[in-house]
Amino acid sequence: MADKKLRYGFIGAGGIAAAHLRDLVRRDDVEVVALADISEAAMRRCQKQFSIPGTHTDWREMLATENLDAVSVCTPNKLHEEPTIDALAAGCHVLCEKPLAHSAAAGERMVAAAHEHGRKLVIGFQYRYHPRTRYLRQAFKAGQFGNVLFARVRAIRRRGIPNWGVFGRKDLQGGGPLIDIGVHVLEMAHYAMGSPRPVSAAADMFAYIGNKPSDRVESMWKGWDYENHTVEDLAVGRIRFANGAVAHVESAFAVHAEDAWNFELMGDKGGASWNPTRIFTDEHGHMVDKSPGWLPKDDIFSRKMNNFVDHCLHDAPTLAPGEDGLAVQRMLDGLYRSAESGGGEVEI
Repeated sequence: MADKKLRYGFIGAGGIAAAHLRDLVRRDDVEVVALADISEAAMRRCQKQFSIPGTHTDWREMLATENLDAVSVCTPNKLHEEPTIDALAAGCHVLCEKPLAHSAAAGERMVAAAHEHGRKLVIGFQYRYHPRTRYLRQAFKAGQFGNVLFARVRAIRRRGIPNWGVFGRKDLQGGGPLIDIGVHVLEMAHYAMGSPRPVSAAADMFAYIGNKPSDRVESMWKGWDYENHTVEDLAVGRIRFANGAVAHVESAFAVHAEDAWNFELMGDKGGASWNPTRIFTDEHGHMVDKSPGWLPKDDIFSRKMNNFVDHCLHDAPTLAPGEDGLAVQRMLDGLYRSAESGGGEVEI
């Protein structure tokens, strides 16, 4: 496929689609030919910004008429499954935004469809492409941590409830901060510690700010829809893995604590922190902290999108296959099921 131009379409034309398109339209081997969205306004804005010829209010019509090779699925979480499976069945490779789906059962059907139709399914885990993540993954593969025993995952906003989209609706998103921002740091940590198989989860979740008017305290995003806010403000949980490792997860849209975006690993030979990027170990009879002298300031969205195109056209390896998205989805499912049943440990 060295000389082929990838015919590309979008299912969902909201803000995240623009982040995808920014890099796709710069490539000579990609032709973005069509958008599909039920929102005419969003579709027209995106069409005008990126000069995309085709528009459709139904993704099925787009898939049937545009002769596409690949699509990005940029819809709310509950609407990931059906368009992804339809696109795979139509012969398209799919880049589905994170999380893979709103449930593990949906994710399993999506991965099965990719195998059935012989198409590539990639999940939008751009933080895997971050230089910090790649550095710690390489350190793990080199054995610098030994057996990872514990991971601490934190995605915390002190007051950062989105006032746009459907982020407060559990029926469309599957959850709140855990499935929206916690997924990023959880997948980074899971990847950096070798992607062990999760076996059980326990969690507690709390709602106490998002379901109240936003004018009580000054914050960056006021005016959220508190009357239809049905997701957690704070989630805390624990995941056990088949290799004996444990991960502790904290994620919040609104909490009385400092903002945090970090994971830490603790192993029997060494440990690590993502931010600041450090490795903790013993050398020459001393406790030693090591940090890279320089890391590139990569655009992780660019890396994600360019890698997907190369994966489709040239079979370049991807860092985020659908199977990895499914493993993370199973962890999220377990945490939510545990919280809904009172916080006890549930099998994954």
